[in-house]
Amino acid sequence: MIFMNRFLFRHIDNSALIVFRVIFGILIFCEAIGAILLGWVKATMVDPQFTFSFIGFEWLQPLPGFGMYIYYVIMGVFGLFVMLGYRYRLSIIMYTLMWTATYFMQKSSYNNHYYLLILLCGMMALLPANRWLSFDVRRKPEIRSLSMPNWCAWIIIFQMWIVYTYASVAKMYPDWLDGSVIKLLFLAKKHYFLIGDFLQQQWLHYFIAYSGLLFDLLVIPLLLIRRTRKWAFIASIFFHLFNSFVFQVGIFPYMSLGLCLFFFEPEYIRSLFLKKKPVFDKEIIDDPKFKKIGLISASVYFIIQIGLPLRHWFIPDNVLWTEEGHKLSWRMMLRSRSGLARFKVIDKATQEQFMINLDDYLTQKQKRLVSSRPDFIWQFAQLLKKEFKDQGQDIAVYVKCQVSVNGRPYRQLIDPEIDLASVKWNAFRHSDWILPSDLERKKP
Repeated sequence: MIFMNRFLFRHIDNSALIVFRVIFGILIFCEAIGAILLGWVKATMVDPQFTFSFIGFEWLQPLPGFGMYIYYVIMGVFGLFVMLGYRYRLSIIMYTLMWTATYFMQKSSYNNHYYLLILLCGMMALLPANRWLSFDVRRKPEIRSLSMPNWCAWIIIFQMWIVYTYASVAKMYPDWLDGSVIKLLFLAKKHYFLIGDFLQQQWLHYFIAYSGLLFDLLVIPLLLIRRTRKWAFIASIFFHLFNSFVFQVGIFPYMSLGLCLFFFEPEYIRSLFLKKKPVFDKEIIDDPKFKKIGLISASVYFIIQIGLPLRHWFIPDNVLWTEEGHKLSWRMMLRSRSGLARFKVIDKATQEQFMINLDDYLTQKQKRLVSSRPDFIWQFAQLLKKEFKDQGQDIAVYVKCQVSVNGRPYRQLIDPEIDLASVKWNAFRHSDWILPSDLERKKP
């Protein structure tokens, strides 16, 4: 217990946190404003007639008209305030709440990195990141500080360790190890200028598959070791810039590089970025008033973070097929999935039946998801049920859906004899209307 107190509550130079706050603020500003400029808000929030929220969050819907543009501009302003350290705590809390709302509001553009941003924003709201180089310090000089407790760095390090480790473990399956997933992902990049043909080389598929797996597994331990830190950081630069260029994964590569600040000696970060900041050389060990509550809360949080990605092992069948337990599990760019679906509606009173034209309801991206993802299929069936109920009709919805995973032959995903309008969703159990997979069968 004494060792834990000294380790967690001993003060260290806070330069890494201060510099990261500036970088983080710039990045979340770019995330918000870039979503407008690149058309993401329009395509995801404005154009669709119907937005697929996370199940249970249907009450979270996009604002009408130009509302979502204004919403994202406000988020961008809060991001700038975080960078400047102006009303820091309020700004980061507001950004966290607004970003979390947009995350649960839609899942057509589901991304593990968006989930990670929620977690990092929440952590930054707890950290004293405005104690130097901030407008808050100008307003209240008494909050100025050269140091922070050691736990401020380690909660971020441990979070990233969880993310990378699970990302590596998830890659340890045949379709990744034989390079076929990378081949399918790169096939969509064949039109890229200069490198499109290069990305089709088989040796590159194997190299990316195994180097990616090893990078995710080893990068955090190697960054923690002084002798290997420099080389791990250089590898991180190449890895993340490659991902940024080839896969266009937003701010995540740059945020990950920024997080590397916490692995270097604080004094080195100070000498590199904050030359006018005085040296911190005192021996201070905190004894916070709510230390026990804080330790219990942190333990519960990390137990959830470790346990949540394991839940698919307790659900029958293969997560690559059922998608049950896929979200919030750091399963990043692991599979290629396509499908074909037909929705048949039957009026229970008249027994009249007819097929649904998906183009009447969904965008092209939504159609791809409704044709291959069980949760989207179920939600669309509920949408149809509600729409027809509003017109005074009680209907049943039957779906014929065939899906291909990682280039395998198309197989039936949904039981066509089950009325999906009448079944309930259970987030913690296997849905019986999802037919068994045959992913263990070798690919042709």
